[in-house]
Amino acid sequence: MTDLVELIVRRTRRLPRPGGGAGETEVVVRQFDAVLMSAGFKLSREAMEHLAGRDEGTVVDFAVRVLAAVRREVGDHVRHNTYFKDFPGGVPDTLEFWTRCLAEALLDPVVAERGITGGDGLNLLDLPSYGRYLHTYEEMLAAHDELIPSAGDRVTLLHLGGTLEEEASRLYLALAGSTVPLGEDDADALRVLASHCADGPQPEQIPVREHRAHINQVRLASGKDLLVDTVTDVLRLASVLSGGSADLEPATRLRSPSRRARRALLAALDGVVAASPAKLGDVNAHREQWKRLGERLHPHEYPCWPHAARVFAVARGEERAPSLAARVQSAMDARDVLRATRILTTAPGLLFRSLDWLVRSAASEEEAHAILEAVENTVEQVSGRVLLSLREHLDNRSASRGGHRIFITRKSRAWKGPDNRAPLDMSLALRVCEILDAEVTRRLPEVDHLVIDREIWSVALPLSGKSSPSGFGVLPRGSYSPVEGNLLRFFIYWRQREKTTDLDLSALLLNDDYTYASQLSWTHLTEVGGEHSGDITSAENGASEFIDLTLGKLQQRVIIPQVHVYSGEGFDELAESFFGFMVRDARQAGAPFEPATVRMKSDLRGHGRVALPLVFLRGQDGRWRAKWLHLFLRGGVNFNRVETTGMTTAHLVGTIVDREYLRVRHLTDLWSAKAAKVTFLGDDNDAPSAPVTFVGRERPEDLPEGSEIFDLTRLSDLIPS
Repeated sequence: MTDLVELIVRRTRRLPRPGGGAGETEVVVRQFDAVLMSAGFKLSREAMEHLAGRDEGTVVDFAVRVLAAVRREVGDHVRHNTYFKDFPGGVPDTLEFWTRCLAEALLDPVVAERGITGGDGLNLLDLPSYGRYLHTYEEMLAAHDELIPSAGDRVTLLHLGGTLEEEASRLYLALAGSTVPLGEDDADALRVLASHCADGPQPEQIPVREHRAHINQVRLASGKDLLVDTVTDVLRLASVLSGGSADLEPATRLRSPSRRARRALLAALDGVVAASPAKLGDVNAHREQWKRLGERLHPHEYPCWPHAARVFAVARGEERAPSLAARVQSAMDARDVLRATRILTTAPGLLFRSLDWLVRSAASEEEAHAILEAVENTVEQVSGRVLLSLREHLDNRSASRGGHRIFITRKSRAWKGPDNRAPLDMSLALRVCEILDAEVTRRLPEVDHLVIDREIWSVALPLSGKSSPSGFGVLPRGSYSPVEGNLLRFFIYWRQREKTTDLDLSALLLNDDYTYASQLSWTHLTEVGGEHSGDITSAENGASEFIDLTLGKLQQRVIIPQVHVYSGEGFDELAESFFGFMVRDARQAGAPFEPATVRMKSDLRGHGRVALPLVFLRGQDGRWRAKWLHLFLRGGVNFNRVETTGMTTAHLVGTIVDREYLRVRHLTDLWSAKAAKVTFLGDDNDAPSAPVTFVGRERPEDLPEGSEIFDLTRLSDLIPS
């Protein structure tokens, strides 16, 4: 069962107020705070004062649950061992290391008896001392000095929230009402909270259809009416009931629902079609899934719902119901842009998603004027996420990308292809951008005092939560974040589920023009400015690998960390897998993994065999910063390594780095026009005495009571509905 305290702490950085009796536990709370600080977290002053007034048993139990949450956030819930016990010291030259492994094998009497070669010759990975830990975790820790604290170590404040029920309801309403699709972790949280909050307040709107499916699952179980207004809403619910995805990708193997669930699904379908027969056109997009669902719902047994039966007749081809997309395609095939535009005005969201296509196809001023007029007349009916996505798209269409474009799926699979699209009429595109900005500004609320942390400006707007994995310090794809410190350390951890699995951590170093310069990997353990911790080839009980890079010694300007599946289970099959990076200064010692130095940790969950979490770039000023990728490449079934994927990675990343992403600054610049007063965090301003609206990476501690906070945990809430 999911612990709600852990869920709320990890998702919001707020502490639900524990119950219990009164007491005086200041000493216990300070001990709790000290342990939190070792993991890079700290209690806010208000949280410390509240906990100090609770009884000791309550505080201790609460502390255990909070510590479990924050340690899992940064990857400190597992033991991180290294192949080379003294890493980053004691890492040998690669050839020296292989020679030593071979010599040890020759001296092993068991190996000498059976031989060290097979039918295919010598396999270095099969040598007895290779790929498995030769010392315990405790022995590795004993070889390292204590971490020397640094002013640059990360400290993340945990603020005091409301009661557990209040925080659960608050988070549920935020997730259910999100204007952007949730990632896998947040979707799981929504399912848990929807069940817990089934009898409490419900969101006024559920803008994202996938979220509605999860809530409908709970409503169905509790006998409440379903929230559906399209036939696809019903199919999404059927997919979720079968253990599949609410976005219907990939298609789920549908199960036969209970008799009560069948009746509810058919009744919902009947009501949708009876109210709007035109919605039968949506069936064509998932025709095969509808056929499978019909075999499990048995609509012929329920003549009381004749409109529901029509859905399955369309799926079987017995009734014709052309979709809106098919009608648009027919008009475009006939080169009738005016007719296509008229059809699309009945579906404003699809109109805006098709705008590039329409503008490219416009062959006269009349057609261009009709498109612009359709945009102006329907812009108020389009979601804020679609408006901002189109704005970002138009920014990139106006720039040259060397004749290439990037394709990224909702599952974060990426590839590059030629850009054969005709150029846009940029005067028309500019006018559309003005309309989009004006509409987004109109939807932003008026505020008395807007406080902005400039550090949030480089963060990309989260136009889809699906593009960001769960974890700590994870930013949306395309975001920039500064890298302060001299030592950059990557780490991965994985634990196999059934099959022996070998993941490999590598770092590809590129020149200014994205050509190959060097690398660090299990085949190249040392390089100027860097060391690899050694290759682990099995992870039954979990395994870790590290790479150190001393940034001041590097001549290259591009660093691409990669995680390869060399053999075994994929990222989406492993029991657990994650990537992260730490930053330290030159004088800090400590164990290879120190949670207080972790800047980012993200789960590795994807359908490719090569993961590209982010890229590090050195600017003209010599400073390093990270740009977030969250991408997966197909790779091979086995034996993926940097030598075989490096060129593909370099070409892909070079194009992605040049892509422009719409950032938080775009939104705060628009919002400033709706604020009576705007100030910036860190400037020499008087402390506000009345509630403010704050936009920044982390919530400051001393904002007035009643302030509205938009930090990284609420970034998607910035997107207007």
